[in-house]
Amino acid sequence: MGILRGSPTGRNRPAKLRVVETQNPEPASSEQPDDIVAIDTPEGQLARLAEVAAERDRLAAETAELRDRLLRARAEFDNARRRVERDRTDFLQFASMDMVKEILPILDDFERALKVETADRDYAKGVELIYGRLFETLRKLGLEAIQTEGREFDPNIHQAVERVETDDAPDQAILGEFQRGYIFKGRLLRPAMVKVAVRA
Repeated sequence: MGILRGSPTGRNRPAKLRVVETQNPEPASSEQPDDIVAIDTPEGQLARLAEVAAERDRLAAETAELRDRLLRARAEFDNARRRVERDRTDFLQFASMDMVKEILPILDDFERALKVETADRDYAKGVELIYGRLFETLRKLGLEAIQTEGREFDPNIHQAVERVETDDAPDQAILGEFQRGYIFKGRLLRPAMVKVAVRA
């Protein structure tokens, strides 16, 4: 056997031959799936971009609507809370109004008793002390007497029981008081019953 030429080492080894089969690849199909064409072509990319923009606009509109509904619900809740707090405050503030109104006749009785002349000074002083303590307690609750002496008639807080024609006093001047009126925490509880001067 002769020496094979082409051996890298020059030794007597048989050369190894590699047979490589070449295959002709199939020609690329000109028809590809529609979704691939839609992404790869500029027209497809524009279409996809338009879809994404439309989805974004839809989500933005939904978000705006939800935000608007949330703001409206929060505003309604705040209004309801303020209304409840106001009603609660008014209730607590004027809860004792009816009770104080029921006590007014007792104050009237004390005032009449104080005007009665009596020889028993201790008795008169006791009545005066009781009246003073009762009125002070009601005053702390919010009761305030309506002043009539030297005042002009005011239909909002006075009730004209008698009108007297006279030139000795200004027109609509209060000449006397039949029953004291009261205001409770800024609200009229009972008008003062008065005698009013009228020009002849």
